[in-house]
Amino acid sequence: MEKSMNNKFAVIMAGGVGSRFWPVSKQSFPKQFHDMLGLGSSLLQITFDRLKKQVPADQILILTNTDYIHLVKEQLPEVMIENIVAEPAMRNTAPCILLAALKIQKRIPSAIMIVAPSDTFVENDDQFQQDLTTAFQYCEQHPESLMTMGVEPDSPNTGFGYIEYIASDSTVKKVNQFREKPDFETAKKYVDAGNFLWNSGTFIWSVDAVVSAFAKAEPELYKLFINGVKFYNEPGEKIFLAENYPKAKNISIDYAIMERSTHVYVLPVDFGWNDVGTWGSLYERLDKDQQENAVVNADLSSETSSGNMIRTAKGKKVIIKDLNDYIIVDEDDVLMIIPKTADQDIKDIRNEAMNKYGNLIG
Repeated sequence: MEKSMNNKFAVIMAGGVGSRFWPVSKQSFPKQFHDMLGLGSSLLQITFDRLKKQVPADQILILTNTDYIHLVKEQLPEVMIENIVAEPAMRNTAPCILLAALKIQKRIPSAIMIVAPSDTFVENDDQFQQDLTTAFQYCEQHPESLMTMGVEPDSPNTGFGYIEYIASDSTVKKVNQFREKPDFETAKKYVDAGNFLWNSGTFIWSVDAVVSAFAKAEPELYKLFINGVKFYNEPGEKIFLAENYPKAKNISIDYAIMERSTHVYVLPVDFGWNDVGTWGSLYERLDKDQQENAVVNADLSSETSSGNMIRTAKGKKVIIKDLNDYIIVDEDDVLMIIPKTADQDIKDIRNEAMNKYGNLIG
């Protein structure tokens, strides 16, 4: 394959199930392939379009579950088949990122890459592009750096992990510590402290830096994947991965290298980020009507009803009265009506429904 003059690569992680967005997101058709925002494009398509403004389309890799290859092909027909990488087993984010880095390193050893989830929403794309340019330039100038984008918090949200950084006058901050999802009081302390950011799960680094970090922090995982370099981007790759990928350690990128490396930095960003992780977080970012109802697809008639998150099939008529702060989702053969305060319990609600109705409701 002829090498591009552009050394920027992107890796989109699109293998998750997104069970907290049930009943829209199902195992057979997860949320990243849905038009969750009512914009006419899926979250995956929106992410791809955002990244290709700086990264050539033929240098964007999509990592996904084997079961979703057909969905990626259908939604992103311009992506080359060799850039759609099937994960033979679910092994969290670290193994798939290491695999992608080694594949890219084999193509262009000087490459800088961004790793992005497929299911996040960015409100201000112009600001995102500026921040991405800043991140790429920093990693070019500081090739040992492992960088993440940290979102300026606008509330003490308990649904996100946090990044604590060392305060300084520089645009890019050195990370002091990663923090797990806190309780409300702890989250409030983080926000009040002023040097905490939400962990966006978006990373930028040189391929050399991330591969070296894996070699140092996770030598067994590194050895497992480095043994396949001769097969990567070649016909033998699929066979190698089928035999070896299931042996990989099930570990996140944060635990594997970000919390254990010395050259970790964060770029504070404020471009209207939303991880689209729960119905409640989706509600916060969507436009509202005069009664503060967020509506996707539905044609709503409401009386003395406010604060509701409503999603149905396109144009479905929904009539509500005296209903406040509820989530109403109508998808295929499932109608779910629950308080917004229960949005963190969706997995349990889904499991209970599955126990009663079986896999028919997925």
